[in-house]
Amino acid sequence: MGVHSSSMRKVSSIIQDMPYQRLDAPTMSMKENISSRWRELHGSNYWENLLEPLDPSLRREIVKYGEFAQAAYDSFDFDTNSKYCGSNYYRKDGLFDKLHLTRHGYKVTKYIYAMSDIIMPRWLETSLADSAWSKESNWMGYVAVSTDDESERLGRRDIVVAWRGTIAPAEWVQNVKVQLTPLGEGNVKVEQGFLSVYTTKGKSSKYNKKSASQQVMKELKNLVSSFKEKGEEVSITITGHSLGGALALLNAHEAAITFTNDVPVSAITFAGPRVGNFAFRDKLDKIGVKVLRVVNKPDIVPKVPGFGLMDAMIHNKLGKLGRSIAQKLHWTYAHVGAELEVDISKSPFVKQEFNLGGFHSLEIYLHLVDGYHSSKSELRKDAKRDIALINKSTGMLIDEMKIPENWRQLSNKGLVYNKYGRWVEPTRVEDDLPSPPSESSDDDESNDSSTEGASQQNQMN
Repeated sequence: MGVHSSSMRKVSSIIQDMPYQRLDAPTMSMKENISSRWRELHGSNYWENLLEPLDPSLRREIVKYGEFAQAAYDSFDFDTNSKYCGSNYYRKDGLFDKLHLTRHGYKVTKYIYAMSDIIMPRWLETSLADSAWSKESNWMGYVAVSTDDESERLGRRDIVVAWRGTIAPAEWVQNVKVQLTPLGEGNVKVEQGFLSVYTTKGKSSKYNKKSASQQVMKELKNLVSSFKEKGEEVSITITGHSLGGALALLNAHEAAITFTNDVPVSAITFAGPRVGNFAFRDKLDKIGVKVLRVVNKPDIVPKVPGFGLMDAMIHNKLGKLGRSIAQKLHWTYAHVGAELEVDISKSPFVKQEFNLGGFHSLEIYLHLVDGYHSSKSELRKDAKRDIALINKSTGMLIDEMKIPENWRQLSNKGLVYNKYGRWVEPTRVEDDLPSPPSESSDDDESNDSSTEGASQQNQMN
């Protein structure tokens, strides 16, 4: 009785300090019109003076894009026993409705599929079923566009690309390829595995006769052209978590080269790894890509690939001289853009224990961003995002909150009771079956110098 009473007092104290976490409180603030500030919030000044303390309008935008990245996990079939493993559960026009994201005011226009010619366990999922929908390809993300009403609030037509990532950080340490490969001209190099996922195509897969790069760039070109013809302001915002953060940078690089200065391109990533060398970092800056990286202090993924000892030597010991040396070493990895570092130790709702998966969880990231005010302050008391989401795919929420661990799962783990009295995997309705990208005649090869050489290297016959 005494232990139970103590736990209840702890919960009551936390809720009293953070009243917006009551069960009858809204989970997000009222939308505000940011049309006069959209370029600033989109990174035109590299988010100068907006991160410390964190601007409330920017915080809401970061959480929004993070929820778009989370949607790529929540709709993905990870079950290797399912013949649909590696696909999306839902058709694109029902995705946001199924995941309760229609409040953001965007419509999905395109699904993106990817494959790789490099063996990377669990980066891409494979069905064990003989009748699998695809043995080579994975659903890898989507393109979405702001509606008319949302565009008016934003001050422009916002085109979003959300890339799916990976949820198991230990696999990063074990399987990431510390091998840089050329990207375009000059000394620009990026990690080989990331580039393979982005540029590989293959005749054997009806979902990847065109690479992920070619699929997404065709959609971006069509959308930009359509809205520009109407005289609209257009922005491209690319987001992703973990591996998705790496793909977001490769996509942003290609988009900025394609649209030059005509369309502002920003990337907002979560738990993203290093992607390329110093020359890649400098190239992104030169072509105008604005990058905001959100990292959780103890998460290991933003620290790879690379060499920890070398990083310490370069950044802490040798200072400017070390950085100068590193820039001349074309095989040295470098982070890009601005960084917003959150710290899981500041949350009263999260267990303070060592947990690699918890540190890397996107829902943990979004909880921390929603509560972030500054690096010197505790979690803000008016944070509204539902804390139950912390345990969606982890067990990191403190036990006193009485929220089950890993609570988001299919009813009966996806099995249904058929007319013969047997529990079986259901057959998806036709509208929810994986649909391969259209192969229209204008779906031509990408000739952009940013991916041309790499795309040719990563074709699968």
